[in-house]
Amino acid sequence: MIKAARVAQKSEAGSSANALELARRVLAIEADAVRALIERLDARFVAALDLIAGRTGRVVVSGIGKSGHIARKIASTMASTGTPAYFVHAAEASHGDLGMIEAGDVFIAISYSGASDELLDIVPLVKRRGAKLIAITGNAESALAREADVHLDARVAQEACPLNLAPTASTTAALALGDALAVALLERRGFSSDDFARSHPKGRLPRQALVHVADVMHTGADVPAVKSGAAAMHAVAEISRGRLGMTAVIDAERRVRGIFTDGDLRRALEKGVELSRASVDQVMTKNPRTLSPQALAAEAVQLMEAHKITQVLVVDEHGALLGALNLHDLFRAKVI
Repeated sequence: MIKAARVAQKSEAGSSANALELARRVLAIEADAVRALIERLDARFVAALDLIAGRTGRVVVSGIGKSGHIARKIASTMASTGTPAYFVHAAEASHGDLGMIEAGDVFIAISYSGASDELLDIVPLVKRRGAKLIAITGNAESALAREADVHLDARVAQEACPLNLAPTASTTAALALGDALAVALLERRGFSSDDFARSHPKGRLPRQALVHVADVMHTGADVPAVKSGAAAMHAVAEISRGRLGMTAVIDAERRVRGIFTDGDLRRALEKGVELSRASVDQVMTKNPRTLSPQALAAEAVQLMEAHKITQVLVVDEHGALLGALNLHDLFRAKVI
């Protein structure tokens, strides 16, 4: 009984090791497939980019089976990054959905073999309607590749499937190529974070994209500040008044010379500094991190996290104090 249990445990351990090894092999094959695309990118990719960027209509992405799922994802990514695009099922196109395609559109057909009957049946009709054709296949000699205005080579050395049959590495390669097109189009048209937010009206991401430092910072009398050379105890009182856990230290032109925080106060006490006789310049942090009011609130989050701080001063192009914000302000604005 004990012997049988030990055999079972060894078998289970061996099975787990085999599963991990297989999973690593799958990931390595798919990673290699994407890396190989980098070396094959050439003028055809730029031609496809020009074709899409110069269209007068929309981008229609189509495929069948697993390629259909990839086509749907590529269309979704393009649409969310500023390129009007939608997915048409290759089989449904022959039953009325072809009416969605118009002159001025760009039709992206995805088929690893380049021989999908459903796509080949509609290619002549797509062209007859005046749309341009981009084919993403793994076979440059295929019928679909030959009919295309631009062919993008997405061939892979092997599928990740042990039988070399199930679309795995090939679909990953096609998806990566589609993402490359979408991002290159995004860059070309100057698509901004604000543009992204307008097409994503729900969720946390658009809040980060639209909220700027100027929208959440404290201004005017709400910004604690003392002049350089002021008594340290005066700075302590200003921290209490401002309730931001800090006070800015400024010169006569309101340029920021330092920041004095609760943390600076604790460190001064630990060092035995006699605050009643010290000036704020002796205990402040010089050259503090600052932000422009035009910066995204998300940049303030990144700055605070990177430097392990909880307050940031906001300055103009000359370094003059305009405002301040802390972590709680970002929480209230639902940026984090």
